[in-house]
Amino acid sequence: MDNVRLMSRTAVTGAYDQGTYGALERVSHHLPRNHSLKGSHRPRECFWRIAAKHCVLAAGALERPVAFRNNDRPGVMMAGAVRAYLNRWGVAPGERITLFANNDDAHRTARDLAAAGVHLAAVIDSRHDAPDSDLFPVLKGAQVCNTSGGKRLESITVRSVRGEEKIQTDCLAMSGGWNPSVHLTCHLNGRPTWRRDLLAFVPQPDAVPGLRAAGACNGTFSTHGALSEGAAAASEVLEALGLARHGAPLPQAEDAPYRIAPLWAVPGKGRAWLDFQNDVTGKDVSQAATENFRSVEHMKRYTTQGMATDQGKNSNVAALAVLADVTGRSIPETGTTTFRPPIVPVAIGALGAGAADQGFKPQRFLTSHEVAEERGASQLEVGLWYRAAYFAKQGETSWRQSCDREVMYVRKAVGVCDVSTLGKIDIRGRMRPNCWISSIAIPLAP
Repeated sequence: MDNVRLMSRTAVTGAYDQGTYGALERVSHHLPRNHSLKGSHRPRECFWRIAAKHCVLAAGALERPVAFRNNDRPGVMMAGAVRAYLNRWGVAPGERITLFANNDDAHRTARDLAAAGVHLAAVIDSRHDAPDSDLFPVLKGAQVCNTSGGKRLESITVRSVRGEEKIQTDCLAMSGGWNPSVHLTCHLNGRPTWRRDLLAFVPQPDAVPGLRAAGACNGTFSTHGALSEGAAAASEVLEALGLARHGAPLPQAEDAPYRIAPLWAVPGKGRAWLDFQNDVTGKDVSQAATENFRSVEHMKRYTTQGMATDQGKNSNVAALAVLADVTGRSIPETGTTTFRPPIVPVAIGALGAGAADQGFKPQRFLTSHEVAEERGASQLEVGLWYRAAYFAKQGETSWRQSCDREVMYVRKAVGVCDVSTLGKIDIRGRMRPNCWISSIAIPLAP
């Protein structure tokens, strides 16, 4: 469509006031390394500021791992990643694959592997009521408690009511459920809502004015449900803009319910990793609570969980669950850490590349700005504020002369400092009669 711009290789990084969104476009990162940027006149990245009256967020969900001993060994992958390798790129990640999960969605990966002719050693499901299958063996009520191998995965240890047994495998697909991508909906201080049936946080409605979440990022995990919510959100936006709606029939798609049981970490000795980037284990979170770092923000800083470049996208909820279990609280009582932009790494050069004109950022003036201008102040930009650096008098040939004179004024007479940048007046409750507040500008000394 002529009036639609499709921005590929672009990630919306933050939501700000009045319908403004930051977006990072990766312009030439995907080009060959010998590509000449100078000859093409193409930057590596471009940072956009998008002003939108309405926004439909369809950011999907992120699969979360399960913490168990040696779950960082090469060959341990997310079930969704295995499914993507198989269906999107036609690659089997292993010759003898095992799947470990606590939800029905992961069984889709097992069925796809079996349909593609990939050998599936077993599906290990922590639930006792896991679905059966004629295509592969299902071990119900079992958990993976360890992995073995040198530079790659060679076997796993499975714990069940029968005890522990080893299974030879070169790829383990694990899934601890899905976390809706709520990040953008929390950038204006909104807090997500806990859904017990999903064991995940979902966006708070109207947390960002003009933004509507749809699909998996809103906690709707079936394809049919995601399509229906997306179409409904689009209709609402068109109606709000006064545009005609042309309803199109939705394609047929699966609408299976999402079933999941709690499983955050498998008990046992050894290091069970939660945050793979910052090497945070379940024991680190427990130790934080032992040393009285019981707040999620304190635990985050004590362990550095969620402080890497991924900002805890695959570890936050599991870490909160471990902290809640140790402190005897529920997950919603424990709460979440603060979501801040950007949600993906942004180069400083991309942010500052357009900072050449005054319109790029706001100009903030002190209460005494006009008085200072009348007295010929030389303005100095300090952060976003403009301050008077010195007041030159006739006959003074350098800034040092002016500053020395002003220093003597302060030492022998008086000086005035405008600190209105720090002034904040917060009025609460009912005002009394004849009560008034004014702002006073103090003229500078001649």
